Amino acid sequence: MKKSKISLVIPAYNEEGNIGRLVEESFKAIPPDVLGEIIVVDDNSNDGSIHEINSLRKTSKKLRYIRHLTNAGQSAGLRTGILAAKFPVIAQMDGDGQNDPHDISKMYQQLDDPLDNSGIDKVALVGGIRTSRKDTGSKRLASRAANKIRDWVLRDGCPDTGCGIKIYWKSAFLRLPFFSSIHRYLPALFQTYGYKCKYVSVNDRARLAGVSKYNNFNRALIGMYDLVGVSWLRKRTIAPEITEE
Repeated sequence: MKKSKISLVIPAYNEEGNIGRLVEESFKAIPPDVLGEIIVVDDNSNDGSIHEINSLRKTSKKLRYIRHLTNAGQSAGLRTGILAAKFPVIAQMDGDGQNDPHDISKMYQQLDDPLDNSGIDKVALVGGIRTSRKDTGSKRLASRAANKIRDWVLRDGCPDTGCGIKIYWKSAFLRLPFFSSIHRYLPALFQTYGYKCKYVSVNDRARLAGVSKYNNFNRALIGMYDLVGVSWLRKRTIAPEITEE
């Protein structure tokens, strides 16, 4: 039995019609002895997302709501939730409902417990691999091309770095340098700092409400810029294994 519980962090922006449904589903899908809390980080939405969350907060003390006073982006929302998290294991999902919370339990089983000090060769991050994408054809092609380019540059062995569902040690994330697209490069950065990663197949679902906040063009421009930066970080970072006598 693992000692560590999960803080599920869900960054969301204008996900009315999705976020409330996703939170309810998450409470049902994740065993209560594993789930410590759900933190929804609202990135200054201007729709009815807050009303969906507030109605659910009346029924569960494990649900927390944090709101950015200015729009700061998905990675900032993720970091806000992780800094506020009370538990040592972080699970993350996108707020659009395309990630399936039923996958978190099997990912949790593949993750080593951060409180287990029995050895150094521990899995600190488990990422999802979407085997049957529900996005449009153009997005699937763009994602496939981006993954090939990223893997060619970073050599991190992650087949689907853009998959939004991941689970990892909070302490490991807090060692990483923060930048505005860090959520797309977590496997590479975890490896850079000496942590072991593993990947499992996960379900991918169609968006039921709202619209995507990204398009292929702006993702490509930002992606190439970030790829150069992450490549530089990996080459310039030294994270030796240590022991204390």
